[in-house]
Amino acid sequence: MAIDDQHSPTPLALLTIGALGVVFGDIGTSPLYAFRDALTPAAADGIDPAEILGVLSLALWALFLVVTVKYVLFLMRADNEGEGGVLALAALARRALGWRARAALLLGAAGAALFYGDAIITPALSVLSAVEGMQTIPSTAAFFDQNMVLAVTITILVGLFVIQSRGTADIARLFGPVCILWFLTIGGLGLWHIADEPSIFRVLLPTYGVELLMTHGVTGLFVLGAVFLTVTGAEALTADMGHFGVRPIRIGWFFLVAPSLVLNYMGQGAFALAALEHAKAAHVPFINQSWFFLMAPEPVRGGLIVLAGLATIIASQAVITGAYSLTQQAIQLGLLPRLRIRNTSATSSGQIYLPAINWLLMIGVLVLVVQFRTSSAMAAAYGIAVTGTMVITTCLAYVVVRHRWSWSRPLAVGVILPFLTLDIVFFGANILRVVEGGWVPLAVAAGIGTLIYTWVRGRSIVGEFERGQSIPLADLAAALAKRPPERVEGTAVFLTANPVGAPGALLHNLKHNKVLHQRNLIVSIRTASRPTVSDERRLSVERIDDNFSTAVLSYGFMESPDVPRDLGLARKDKGGLVGDPARTSFFIGRNTLKPDAEQGMPLWQDRIFMFLQRNASDPTEFLRIPPGKVLELGEQVTV
Repeated sequence: MAIDDQHSPTPLALLTIGALGVVFGDIGTSPLYAFRDALTPAAADGIDPAEILGVLSLALWALFLVVTVKYVLFLMRADNEGEGGVLALAALARRALGWRARAALLLGAAGAALFYGDAIITPALSVLSAVEGMQTIPSTAAFFDQNMVLAVTITILVGLFVIQSRGTADIARLFGPVCILWFLTIGGLGLWHIADEPSIFRVLLPTYGVELLMTHGVTGLFVLGAVFLTVTGAEALTADMGHFGVRPIRIGWFFLVAPSLVLNYMGQGAFALAALEHAKAAHVPFINQSWFFLMAPEPVRGGLIVLAGLATIIASQAVITGAYSLTQQAIQLGLLPRLRIRNTSATSSGQIYLPAINWLLMIGVLVLVVQFRTSSAMAAAYGIAVTGTMVITTCLAYVVVRHRWSWSRPLAVGVILPFLTLDIVFFGANILRVVEGGWVPLAVAAGIGTLIYTWVRGRSIVGEFERGQSIPLADLAAALAKRPPERVEGTAVFLTANPVGAPGALLHNLKHNKVLHQRNLIVSIRTASRPTVSDERRLSVERIDDNFSTAVLSYGFMESPDVPRDLGLARKDKGGLVGDPARTSFFIGRNTLKPDAEQGMPLWQDRIFMFLQRNASDPTEFLRIPPGKVLELGEQVTV
């Protein structure tokens, strides 16, 4: 959780600097390619000043409406105990919907699936666009041909993913200062070139953008889809609320990031207008170029490219870290199988590393770089995932304001509908770019969505089987009290998803070993619809008789379970619930899965579910249980 920034100005300043280095990396590097790529459709058959002004006007108004109004001023109020992001919002909506909570979880899963498409595009596009800046320096352009650009980009990206396992807490301290320098530089560069065409301030009127859309038909929609590149990264503003708090993010946006972006885009527009005038005077065709780098004088352009490279690495790091956090939330919410999670910092619980996600992301990023080769080609793949996530976020926001904040339906519709309309318009404009590359994030999202559905459905089938085989724990306790089996010393902890029914591992232990421990604790783990759960609310215990007690451990969706630790707290606070840890054994049910095309899921989904189950992290590792204390018992289940 964020440090309390209400009372101490020093933490607020530090949090704001930290937010500048994490929250705004993605949207802060959009000037590298967004204006250039938005101008490309308009310049396909020649261009005039009105088209440059129209593109620029659309870009600035997208920043204002989507980022400032929707995210900074509105959606940042819809937090889940300080946490944001699509899954946090889905969890908040689930609490508000009650029995209809599955719809909110479905929307959250779809948003998470789309995020992974974004997560492989951001590093590839941002780093590639920065390295391409070397081609704008005449003295290095011949050496940095396309193959060399790709080689340098791949080297940087591989290095970025390799260092993840070592943790990034130490170098993350530099992110804020580097990004402050970045935003001051791009803002100053834009302000300098506004002097090329002082009348550029007229683009602040929305009429130029509206006129371009009204007069250019389908081309206008392609322009609108490319203009959306200016607001990619807006989701990070809410996703990182839990790390920095609302005030630091808003301060960073209003006082540095937004002014710098506006000045830079206006400077690029003024520079492009000046270039158009020179082209007309020289009777040569206008060429759409990398306006961002060309704005810098050639002697200092190399330094700007290095700074841009650092900024894109920071932006990529933020997306990679976001993918780790989102995966952790998805695992806790039961949307994905357990994966190995490593903490890379002794002081920050948010510093985690997931090897499987890291290497899968790296493979996806490298495939994109090799496949598309240029940032212009890759830009077409960017918008669909982001706009899709934004549509989902807006739908979840309606659920929150209507059912959580108890707004009237007319008020909720009146506030949300304009945002949803804007999102749908942008999404529709980006759908037109599917053939150009927009299929990539859709394919990734479809693949992740299939995995999520298969995992949830498979777990449901296994759960139904286990419930069918189970008997009420109270009935078993009563039967054993009348005819007690052989007793052994110590405590048996049986982990189960259903604390009311007798766990399968307990029944198998009685059937095959014919013994019962002195103490038997039936433990189930619940994921709360909130980020964290306090220690006081972590454990609830119910005593059944002298032989059995049930315990429920609750964790937030941002937390990792630690069963021995939290039962150890119970041993001190609950009067010897566990007893001697040295004489405690943990029993876990592990069933053998059998595919069957005639029942359950289709055979191909059976294969996927079995693969996910086999490759899931060992429950003992995930639950932090000492391996030498675990016994696994189960039976065959047809899925």
